[in-house]
Amino acid sequence: MSVNDVGGRRRFEESEYTLHIYPGSIAEGTIYCPITARKTSTAAEVIDSLINKLQLEKTKCYVLAEVKEFGGEEWILNPTDCPVQRMMLWPRMALENRISGEDYRFLLREKNLDGSIHYGSLQSWLRVTEERRRMVERGFLPQPQQKDYDDLCSLPDLNEKTLLENLRNRFKQEKIYTYVGSILIVINPFKFLPIYNPKYVKMYDNHQLGKLEPHIYAVADVAYHAMLQRKKNQCIVISGESGSGKTQSTNFLIHHLTALSQKGFASGVEQIILGAGPVLEAFGNAKTAHNNNSSRFGKFIQVNYQETGTVRGAYVEKYLLEKSRLVYQEHNERNYHVFYYLLAGASEEERSAFHLKQPEEYHYLNQDCFSVEGEDLKHDFERLQLAMEMVGFLPKTRRQIFSLLSAILHLGNIRYKKKTYRDDSIDICNPEILPIVSDLLEVKEEMLFEALVTRKTVTVGEKLILPYKLAEAVTVRNSMAKSLYSALFDWIVFRINHALLNSKDMEESTKTLSIGVLDIFGFEDYENNSFEQFCINFANERLQHYFNQHIFKLEQEEYRAEGISWHNIDYTDNSSCINLISKKPTGLLHLLDEESNFPQATNQTLLDKFKRQHEGNSYIEFPAVMEPAFIIRHYAGKVKYGVKDFREKNTDHMRPDIVALLRSSKNAFICGMIGIDPVAVFRWAILRAFFRAMVALREAGKRYVEKKTGTCSPRTPLSDLQGHMLDVKSLKHLTNLTLHDRITKSLLHLHKKKKPPSISAQFQASLNKLMETLGQAEPYFVKCIRSNAEKLPLRFNDSLVLRQLRYTGMLETVRIRQSGYGCKYSFQDFVNHFHVLLPQGINPSKHNIHDFFRKIKLDPDNYQVGRTMVFVKERERQLLQDLLHQEVLRRIMLLQRWFRSMLCRRQFLQMQFAAHVIQSCWREHTKRRHDAATSIQAAWRGHHAKQLYTACRSKVVCLQAACRGYLLGPHHLTPPRSPELAGIYRREFKENKEPSPKVKRKRSVKISNVALEPVQWQNDSLQIITSASDLKSMDEFLLKKVTPSLMLQLNLHRELKDTLSMHLLLITTQPLSLQVEEHNGHIFKATQYSIPTYCEYCSSLIWIMDRASVLCKYACHKKCCLKTTTKCSKKYDPELSSRQFGVELSRLTSEERAVPVLVEKLINYIEMHGLYTEGIYRKSGSTNKIKELRQGLDTDIDNVNLDDYNIHVIASVFKQWLRDLPNPLMTFELYEEFLRAMGLQERRETVRGVYSVIDQLSRTHLSTLERLIFHLVRIALQEETNRMSANALAIVFAPCILRCPDTTDPLQSVQDISKTTTCVELIVIEQMNKYKARLKDINSLEFAENKAKSRLSLIRRSMVRWTLSPMEASRLCRESFQSTRKWEWSVEMWSLQLRCS
Repeated sequence: MSVNDVGGRRRFEESEYTLHIYPGSIAEGTIYCPITARKTSTAAEVIDSLINKLQLEKTKCYVLAEVKEFGGEEWILNPTDCPVQRMMLWPRMALENRISGEDYRFLLREKNLDGSIHYGSLQSWLRVTEERRRMVERGFLPQPQQKDYDDLCSLPDLNEKTLLENLRNRFKQEKIYTYVGSILIVINPFKFLPIYNPKYVKMYDNHQLGKLEPHIYAVADVAYHAMLQRKKNQCIVISGESGSGKTQSTNFLIHHLTALSQKGFASGVEQIILGAGPVLEAFGNAKTAHNNNSSRFGKFIQVNYQETGTVRGAYVEKYLLEKSRLVYQEHNERNYHVFYYLLAGASEEERSAFHLKQPEEYHYLNQDCFSVEGEDLKHDFERLQLAMEMVGFLPKTRRQIFSLLSAILHLGNIRYKKKTYRDDSIDICNPEILPIVSDLLEVKEEMLFEALVTRKTVTVGEKLILPYKLAEAVTVRNSMAKSLYSALFDWIVFRINHALLNSKDMEESTKTLSIGVLDIFGFEDYENNSFEQFCINFANERLQHYFNQHIFKLEQEEYRAEGISWHNIDYTDNSSCINLISKKPTGLLHLLDEESNFPQATNQTLLDKFKRQHEGNSYIEFPAVMEPAFIIRHYAGKVKYGVKDFREKNTDHMRPDIVALLRSSKNAFICGMIGIDPVAVFRWAILRAFFRAMVALREAGKRYVEKKTGTCSPRTPLSDLQGHMLDVKSLKHLTNLTLHDRITKSLLHLHKKKKPPSISAQFQASLNKLMETLGQAEPYFVKCIRSNAEKLPLRFNDSLVLRQLRYTGMLETVRIRQSGYGCKYSFQDFVNHFHVLLPQGINPSKHNIHDFFRKIKLDPDNYQVGRTMVFVKERERQLLQDLLHQEVLRRIMLLQRWFRSMLCRRQFLQMQFAAHVIQSCWREHTKRRHDAATSIQAAWRGHHAKQLYTACRSKVVCLQAACRGYLLGPHHLTPPRSPELAGIYRREFKENKEPSPKVKRKRSVKISNVALEPVQWQNDSLQIITSASDLKSMDEFLLKKVTPSLMLQLNLHRELKDTLSMHLLLITTQPLSLQVEEHNGHIFKATQYSIPTYCEYCSSLIWIMDRASVLCKYACHKKCCLKTTTKCSKKYDPELSSRQFGVELSRLTSEERAVPVLVEKLINYIEMHGLYTEGIYRKSGSTNKIKELRQGLDTDIDNVNLDDYNIHVIASVFKQWLRDLPNPLMTFELYEEFLRAMGLQERRETVRGVYSVIDQLSRTHLSTLERLIFHLVRIALQEETNRMSANALAIVFAPCILRCPDTTDPLQSVQDISKTTTCVELIVIEQMNKYKARLKDINSLEFAENKAKSRLSLIRRSMVRWTLSPMEASRLCRESFQSTRKWEWSVEMWSLQLRCS
């Protein structure tokens, strides 16, 4: 089986099907119940779903029955049978028309106590169900509907009631997210829900919208991948009322976007983006009557990406900070958070340096409330300090910011009084505050006093100093405080943008991909609404108009332009309200600017001008009573605005003498903050530092010349300062970006000739730029809804939610999303995307696309083909994607068949050629052997004949000599002796000479304990072992020759060899402390969080820099992990305790057993009986036997006898067990990490990367993977017999242990197959090399042992064959002793090395 076959089968098995179960009399009123199931779902699982869905009695026993003909026999399904697999065996007509098909059904039956089935009247029940079905089709009976829909477009009956009921039911289940197509509805629960852990970040990575439960992470993921695939900018628009959760949703979106870009490799830009959020919230958020953390400014965060998906930089744009909150708060409201953080969290040293007091002692803070329930101000101040450090604020800069905040608070405590009743001049009641403010601002106390009580006016030829009136002095004081805080906020945003800026962003030629997240102030309606609420609600009107344009107007215009059949859907158009407020020249904002320019204008004249211009407009009303207010009919309802302070807030500014006072400060931070141009301030700071350095160097040079004679060093040229001005370019770039929002700077410099623009003009310019940015990107909408006005957790107020649904036009939105077409392609894009399904070289035309749709039998009601575009609904798009996936797999399988045939042909030719070579070599070898035997025989015969001839000749010569001597000699000579006497005389003659070697051989010369040996081993060196006694004699001889220490080493060597052969393979290269641990079945992993997360154990907040752990899908502190007493339900579920297939690996293991019993049993049997079987894992066994063995192992693994099954059946069941694991051995979470490691260039780096990822596996996965790899190495070592190489094993097992996640695109998963196969092959080859290296070491030990044995054998032979001299014997003993000692030393060294390794 190939890799692609396995991957396709796995996806096919995980596809979802719908089963129609007919409950009959068990559930009255229900014709059939649709149940979603997979191919591997059992009948027991389907029955559990039916019980929960139909709310049946759980005490009764139910079974499923299959009927294949009307009124025919019922086939009762076993609990382990798979209904989907049985349904797939039905005829096509029954599958295509299951509702109206009368023959093939699944019935739900009740089982009696005695085991019999309770049927009832089957014929009458079928007749009634058919009548009910026909009445439902005709509309006489209501359609069966589900209670919960995660997409409102799936509602069968669409109206306000069903819409509200569906949202309420989901909210009660803590499901706060709901889709409307691609639009996300968020209902604020006013409670933190544990659905934002890193587990969910990985869960929603690279998933299609709608495949999983709705979530804010899904929108971020879809926008991120759409940006990478389409190479087009994206934006996410978050809108809703104040208190609906927009700020928190923005934080979650930014967190997920940065997590997607990191992919395991964190960079500094992501940390700065995450740190900027708490800083902006502290300085720009405050408690209001509707929200405890309300954003009092708008922000647009644009995250810039590289083409690879990594964050390159970011940019933050802010809109209209509510400055009036600094000096005045309404009932049940508070000032900005940062003041309370500072007063509660500052140290004693900081309190003394900044002159800090309690909040009750400041006028700007003691107007209403001081605290919020559940708030920890000290912890929030520490969090703010860390966030400012992450953004890049140095400790000195932070101290300057806190000093300025303290100065603003003390400035608000200054009180005025009149000097005399007749004079209008004023004085300060508490002059003791002036030194504190002047010290914090580092200005002169006298100048501060004059600026707060008098004003300077320049007339023609003279300069007048006039005292303020009491009300004017308070206004100037408050204006100074508001302008200082606004300038500080602008400076903080500027510094954050400078830290997030990338050098490539300043290059115009560089193409930037970006995702923008808009978090702007929500719609507000308070008791007293002023200029700030007017601007905020105008911004929300513009956003609602942008939403209507994209959802209703542009889409319907596109349908009409393409000429497709479409019925228009009416919606509320708010263009008239926008024109009333902003259209020139009679818009309310333009009339406000005109009145602000007239010195004599009042609030009443402004209201009169509104009446004259728009008295007949239906979108504006004026109260009947004489009240200085007007009413605007917004899209969200009517709002009354009081005109008091409209003109003042539109032109809120400081006088020039106040600006001159601040610019005279000795604090460079305050001077730079007041400066209008950051580039000029930066250059002036460098120039000032340069001149100070020059003066200091010149003074030092003069002092040096006075001491010693010499010349002064030359001055530093100005060109050397270019290195310090490299940052000027980035400052210019940021200045140009924020030029439209220089509200504070323009109002601080009224001495300029050009009059500064008003607040409303600046705000309109900001909105126009925002709309232009949104218009250039593809939008995603997130609609936030406030669940209740009391901010109570999980409280659903029907009237409040319904009002928000109405004014946002959600009913019309659902209707157009339900009847519209969610996917559209141009003809060329359609052909490019689905070219695999289309004929080759097809022309992208309307006729060809129509023919293609008719060919695949697509429902005509769910698609339309226009003039230039194809419109398809989401369901049909998914069907086309499935067809595309199947066709791609079919072509892959075809290529694999051709490739296999080519490989087989090549292998056959190679084997044929090899056979011919072997035959020719064998014939040549046989011929040479025959010739050699003939030559040896001839030589032997010649030698034997020569010996016989020589012996015969010598005897003849002796006989001739004896005869001649007898004939020639005297007769009295002694007669010849007998041979025995001759031998005696010869012995006597040689007694006086040196003994010959033969005589010496017969002497009893003893070396070691040879004399104790058996006789046959002393006298003959070539003994043949013919019995057990001979073998025993040889062993006794060797034991006497080998020293006891040597025998100890040999025994150690044999024991070490046996141990190493079974426990040689280790999967890791070096022991590393894993971060993944297990406790009570829970798998937890050390991590750090980037957003506020609460501990699931102790309910306290986990801070950004704290070390924490992920406990399954929950988050907790690292110290709380081992405190959990509850056991993991995934591992200790009693219902699944006996199962072996399709369960989590952690269920099958324990502390005592690291590897599942099934794995050990199957692998041991295969290694004992199938190690040399050809194609052990390539061939498949009988399907019935496989199913039988699997059921037996799943029910009772101990009583299964594997000897009853073929070895290929056992191997197939083992592969099925690996494929059925919910999480494979090399886990879905580490899939991308393995692919990234395989993408490295050098092999050494690739190996190191793969093993580092393996180190991250849990203990259970790692132990099982070690056992599997060791088994594969043993299989691969016998490649010559079983024909299973490392590559073949990797092709078989890579889809089993390194599967891609189900959410991966099919084409992408096909491209990753080579990487996964290469990864598994790399691991097997590396471990096989280690195995061979250890075996080589063992072979070296065996060689040393054999060498010692051969040496001892030589010694024995020398003792038997020759009789040595004492000198030679001693030399031979010494050499043998030395060689034996060397061999002992080598054995000890090898043993030590093997122990160490």
